[in-house]
Amino acid sequence: MVHRWGRGLALGFALAAAAHAGDEGVTSTEIRLGASQVLSGPLGPQTVQYGEGARLLFDAVNAAGGVHGRKISFTTLDDGFDPKRAVENSRKLLDEHKVFMLFNSTGTAQTAAVLPMLKASKTILFGPVTGASALRDTVNPHVFHVRAGYANESTRILSQLKRIGVTRVAFFYQDDGLGKALLAEVRKSSAAENLPLAVEVKVDPAAPDFAAAAVATAQASPQAVIVGTAGLTFTNYVQAVQATATRPVFYGFSVASLDGINRVLKDKARGIVLAQIMPSLRNNAVPVVAEYLKLQAAQSPDTPPSASQFEGFVHARLLIEGLRRTGRDLSTASFIRAMEGAGEIAFGRFTAQYSPRSHNGSNYVELAIIDGEGRLRY
Repeated sequence: MVHRWGRGLALGFALAAAAHAGDEGVTSTEIRLGASQVLSGPLGPQTVQYGEGARLLFDAVNAAGGVHGRKISFTTLDDGFDPKRAVENSRKLLDEHKVFMLFNSTGTAQTAAVLPMLKASKTILFGPVTGASALRDTVNPHVFHVRAGYANESTRILSQLKRIGVTRVAFFYQDDGLGKALLAEVRKSSAAENLPLAVEVKVDPAAPDFAAAAVATAQASPQAVIVGTAGLTFTNYVQAVQATATRPVFYGFSVASLDGINRVLKDKARGIVLAQIMPSLRNNAVPVVAEYLKLQAAQSPDTPPSASQFEGFVHARLLIEGLRRTGRDLSTASFIRAMEGAGEIAFGRFTAQYSPRSHNGSNYVELAIIDGEGRLRY
């Protein structure tokens, strides 16, 4: 038997969800977007650049009249990489800021934590910064990915190591949602390539002991180390290993920021290999690269282009394309229909594809090495 108060609570929750499904974040003049992002702590500087890149495009679109006459607004709240705060922030964005959709939120555990809210409120999350397979293997009608998955990156890294004859590979990660997701992908890829990991080394995110992690790594005598983390955790670990006698080649995932690595490691960043899920900024023959470089140079002529900014820019560029294709009659349902019917969306070499069977977006992955000038060579 369902008690009256239970029926009332369920009805109230359903009405609240239906109210948001009415798309309050779309008005005659505005489309409101929001994100809970990690804007502080070790990953903060990198994530701030994602937002800078997105706003670079949104500002240009708004200056040209918006999308079908509507301007884009984008509100970001800091969750400090805490899933609980990510849920609180996302609830605030929905209930108080009345956003149409969540855009470019960061973190694997953070994304997983807000999924029940997305389902209940019928709200879209577009372009979360995570590549975890657990969020991609089953189609979620309200989540649209842009970047390639960690499985794509892991496969590319392990196949490269196998091809060049590396036999001793270590894996380092921070014991959090991101680290565990990357560990799972690397284990799968190492098994597929018959290239077992020599050692798995982790640090506690609350009290990381990089010196101990470096010692554990050195004891395994790896030829290569796959670093399953980002931000200062990445550079602190590399510095600690470089202080030992072992000299492996470091491989990182796309979540590792080139700018942050160069800022901390300087000339010792040379030789680090990073998976890249966006085209090279040195290839301005790619239309979306040329568009970013033009807008970035106009806004900040004295600041060099940023790979992290560019990733945020591409996420925004794909969203804008989706909004344009949806047309003036914009709602959650019409946007989903437009994206699922879009097929392949191409910006030169970078392509993303959506259908009712897959919201995974792009599978573009390349490996690039940091040269002596701190630039990526593909």
